Amino acid sequence: MAQPICRTVSDAVEVLDVIVGLDHRDEATRTASKYIPRGGYKQFLNANGLKGKRLGIVRNPFFMLENVSVLPQVFEHHFHTLWQGGAILVDNLEIANIDVIFSSSGEEAALEAEFKIFLNAYLKELVASPVRTLSDVIDFNNKFSHLEKIKEYGQDIVLGAEATNGINKKTLLKLASLSKNGFEKLMKEHKLDALVTPGSDISPVLAIGGFPGISVPAGYDNKGIPFGICFGGLKGSEPKLIEIAYSFEQATKIRKPPSFKP
Repeated sequence: MAQPICRTVSDAVEVLDVIVGLDHRDEATRTASKYIPRGGYKQFLNANGLKGKRLGIVRNPFFMLENVSVLPQVFEHHFHTLWQGGAILVDNLEIANIDVIFSSSGEEAALEAEFKIFLNAYLKELVASPVRTLSDVIDFNNKFSHLEKIKEYGQDIVLGAEATNGINKKTLLKLASLSKNGFEKLMKEHKLDALVTPGSDISPVLAIGGFPGISVPAGYDNKGIPFGICFGGLKGSEPKLIEIAYSFEQATKIRKPPSFKP
């Protein structure tokens, strides 16, 4: 799941208003464009946007992962802030197939296959470019491995993508089923406006179903590294997510400009 990285929610919404729309050369935008609200997204920058919103909390596994370095009390405080803003918290929920999504959903295989197909299509149409295919990109990285820092970062994703040969339809059907019977079912059964999770741990759940999410600064760990709180929702829920995220951001104002110190 890729997205713009911005300083504030309002900055992100400015970007969203620019990049959304129908592209006749991009089939995915045909469905997505029907969700664009008349008047754009800036109208949903509402400081009182939490009021009446139903927010779900799935503690297992999102607030129980070993690699979560943030203190539980930080998020308990944020839950209280959400409640104070008028949100209705629905706690201790479960996504029925969450273990499968994290272990064997096939998301990575689908990602790699789509990456190769669409990157090749993009590179092929460039007016001037030293690379025309993903294979060219790999060769370029190897040729300039020092500059591309291949030793430090590798290129496992592009190598995996290059090894694919089309998208497996069974994998796509599996991903659709996992979404329908997991995240989507939970959201609809409990009439939720958004699910609240720490960091980016929810990303695979949102990505496999094409669901939107927005992360807002939530604090800093003991090394001064920032971490976020994510609000994810069903397709077309961007207006609600913007209201929720903006309201939380304005109530907490956690972000600090980076110092750029080593």
